[in-house]
Amino acid sequence: MSHYTDDSKALGSQPDWLQSYIDSPEKQKHLYKRSLMIVVISQIFGGAGLAAGISVGALIAQDMLGTDQFAGVPTALFTLGSALAAYLIGRVSQHFGRRLGLAAGFLTGGIGAIGVVFAALMNNILFLFASLFIYGAGTATNLQARYAGTDMATPKQRATAISFAMVSTTVGAVAGPNLIGVMGRFATSIGVPALAGPFILAATAFILAGLVLLVFLRPDPLVVADAIAAVKRKGEEHVLIGNSTGMERLDRRGIVVGSTLMILTQLVMVGIMTMTPVHMRHHGHGLSEVGMIISIHVAFMFLPSFVTGILVDKIGRMRMAIASSVTLLAAGVIAAIAPADSMLLLIIALALLGLGWNIGLICGTALIVDATQPSIRAKTQGTVDVLIALAGAAGGALSGMVVAHTSYATLSLIGCTLALLLIPVVVWSHQKSSKV
Repeated sequence: MSHYTDDSKALGSQPDWLQSYIDSPEKQKHLYKRSLMIVVISQIFGGAGLAAGISVGALIAQDMLGTDQFAGVPTALFTLGSALAAYLIGRVSQHFGRRLGLAAGFLTGGIGAIGVVFAALMNNILFLFASLFIYGAGTATNLQARYAGTDMATPKQRATAISFAMVSTTVGAVAGPNLIGVMGRFATSIGVPALAGPFILAATAFILAGLVLLVFLRPDPLVVADAIAAVKRKGEEHVLIGNSTGMERLDRRGIVVGSTLMILTQLVMVGIMTMTPVHMRHHGHGLSEVGMIISIHVAFMFLPSFVTGILVDKIGRMRMAIASSVTLLAAGVIAAIAPADSMLLLIIALALLGLGWNIGLICGTALIVDATQPSIRAKTQGTVDVLIALAGAAGGALSGMVVAHTSYATLSLIGCTLALLLIPVVVWSHQKSSKV
């Protein structure tokens, strides 16, 4: 299949089915609703796959290595894998549409999860690390899928569309950690180490998510959105040429602010979240308690999205970006001062950590969509998600070293400092907007 963003195709040589969507606002609305529904279904499965790496990845490595110092390496590896996958998914989606890009990402993540199970069986740390890297493709796809719901959305629907995709992730993502005990017992019953049990669930969930998108995401929303945008570009060409300098400057600023917002929130969230299970195990908490706190954390990462998306669309991207910074700051402070045996304070800290990430991701995603045209949107989104994934990898890898050499409280206070950096970025953006 050739690159579908060629303007000549969008302006007259496209198939009849595509022309029918260009000509019919009603069909566009229907496609928006249908695409969002398919994304929601796939995200329910994808969320369950995502939760396995968050919950027990660090614990598997801890058991194999016998030390905490490298407990953040699994998170770093599957996050690095997600960085590469985000780049590739963005390029594939730009050339061939969301359907093939997202389906390939989920299926690859499922293969990685299967590899983790076999690595645990063989007690092979190198195979574990390689499999976690591949598993990262599923986590990248889980995030990239949020963009598919925005392709046919109007500007005032974008944050809300993102929120629908993210809320649907909650079903699987909350169920996943709470099934740690059940999947552990199932794994043991078939001769697999208990900690590998959640990855059996992850493999099944990612593969199902990929198949849902591959079979049902038709027609492809990005293909249709790009064809519609190409027609509009042709009609408004004289306006765009006359204002090209200003348009490019506004787009660059939106991309910079959106990217910075998502990168910093990812760095703070992954760093603190990765070491919380290890911190808890050191102070006598069992796997069930770890699973409960992580499930609450994941719930707050996704469940508030309905409200968050509406607020981002209604009261503005920048105000909500500041809310993200303040929420992450509160999470870091509470995590730092919470006694290790206080489940209540740890629950509050991890809930706020998830909420701050949620606000930041929805705001940042909306800013990126606002700043791009469909002809470059997917590859731009892929590139931004690479940076987000690399930030998560850094947070995961460094968090273990920080805690090993200092403490969990110190790690949490570092997170507070990074959260505060969001405020000057927002102020800078507001000042630039006022000048323009």
